[in-house]
Amino acid sequence: MIAALSNSFAQTFLRRRVDSASARWIAGAIVAAVIAWVAGLAVLLAVANRVHTDVPHLLAIKLPLLKSDPDLIFAGESRTAYGVDAGLAAQLRGEKSGSVVNIAYDAGEPLAVLGAAKIYPDVFAKAHVVVSVAPFIFNEGVRSAGVYPQDVLSRLSVTEQLTSFLPLRVGTLIRFIREAFAARLAQQQDVAHVSPPPVNFGLSVINSTQRDDQWIARLADHPHFANWDVSGPKAKFEIGALCDLAKRSRKLTVVVPPWAVRYDRAADALWRAREEQVAGLLNDEADRCGFSVLDVQSVPDLKASNFADEMHVNATGVPIYTRYLVEQLKR
Repeated sequence: MIAALSNSFAQTFLRRRVDSASARWIAGAIVAAVIAWVAGLAVLLAVANRVHTDVPHLLAIKLPLLKSDPDLIFAGESRTAYGVDAGLAAQLRGEKSGSVVNIAYDAGEPLAVLGAAKIYPDVFAKAHVVVSVAPFIFNEGVRSAGVYPQDVLSRLSVTEQLTSFLPLRVGTLIRFIREAFAARLAQQQDVAHVSPPPVNFGLSVINSTQRDDQWIARLADHPHFANWDVSGPKAKFEIGALCDLAKRSRKLTVVVPPWAVRYDRAADALWRAREEQVAGLLNDEADRCGFSVLDVQSVPDLKASNFADEMHVNATGVPIYTRYLVEQLKR
């Protein structure tokens, strides 16, 4: 019996030793795999930083519009891409088709518009350029893949990229790698010159409106205002790009577009304060850099039914917003 107990104890001891060794081996393998994965990602980021160009594919495909030698260029983010009818603007100004174009695109940023100005320097030098901006362009708290400014990300070191976005925002880094190669391919294929110009002078339209239960309760809680911080590299690089763009344009106007009219700015102090901070950042540099700021807090004729969501007008709001902007830009 003593021998049986001894054998049982020995087997248990050996089993525990094996289990412990296996656990250490598995843990070591996981650590090694993670290190190898991060090292591989770092290599890809280093390559992406080298191949990156400031004009993304989404912007490059719209730049052939500039071959019409426009006098007025609308650029920036999605609220211009989906909200400004360049063809209508030309009519309102009594000018020919092609004299006004819309080269804005989803999550567009000033650094990219500056990149476009370097491709078409003579066109920008003769044009009034109107660039819209959104809070995510300046807010360091927004790190999601869909809207993080790619040109800002390219100006960070690989170490800064890894420490800023791992582990929770790895998707932002993966998108950056993908977009960097897509932008370089567009540059090599000279998409900005040889592609056919988009229809409707660059306007895309949102025909639907989101359901009532999809609207955020208050704008201070909108993702673009999350973890609010406008003191980092986003503001530095994007406002710097606006200053450079002002030198390359006949005239530069920076637009802070309106939000849906269902939201009361006076009743939401936090939203109001953050919007005012964005406008303040721009106004602080406007005189020094030579651009003007159009802070559109509301448009008199826009109604709740004219908005597709919190930020964007739908098809019915496009002519109203376009007319308002054209009138304001005359001043």
